[in-house]
Amino acid sequence: MDKIKKELIMMLNQALELEHAARIQYLAHAEMIQGLDAEPVIERLKEIASDEQKHEGIFRELIGNYLGGAPSMGLAETHSAQKTSKILEVNLKGEKDAIDFYKQIYRKVVANKEALPYEFETLEHQIRHVIIDEQEHVTELCLLLGR
Repeated sequence: MDKIKKELIMMLNQALELEHAARIQYLAHAEMIQGLDAEPVIERLKEIASDEQKHEGIFRELIGNYLGGAPSMGLAETHSAQKTSKILEVNLKGEKDAIDFYKQIYRKVVANKEALPYEFETLEHQIRHVIIDEQEHVTELCLLLGR
């Protein structure tokens, strides 16, 4: 296996671990939301958790089927919070950090297009799709925070 594929497998496994953690964190936080406006926030957090699960599947497929690697079963760090505003802030930061990291992966894929003749279009499309989803999550969390 060549160097670029090994680097991408490592980075995508880190992304997969971020998605594992994000899903667990969103689901746990959804159970902690209370108050008059709790229902729409709970539903939004659960919907985002579902998106994160889809991202896990995308990353697993890219790692295993396209790059010939072994998908991680690890989990990135999770962050606890109690109050709704803090829960939303913690998750907003996580989404922005994920976008920044996924853009690094995206740039590496694009910069190595010639080294990925049978994988490039799928890698580029799928990673870009995940970034777009994460940007949507940032917008939704900002709306919930009143920004």
